[in-house]
Amino acid sequence: MTALVFLVPIALFLGLLGLGAFFWALKSGQYEDVDGAAWRALQDEEGARIKEAKD
Repeated sequence: MTALVFLVPIALFLGLLGLGAFFWALKSGQYEDVDGAAWRALQDEEGARIKEAKD
């Protein structure tokens, strides 16, 4: 039971730390372009370079 005296405040602190990190990421624009990364992953830049080298 005495362990809860230490674990509960530590868990609350870590939760608030994670929430603060999330709000910081939201404020700094980390989630502005969520579709751009998906499209960049689908682009075939390597294949385009090889095709240009053959021509």
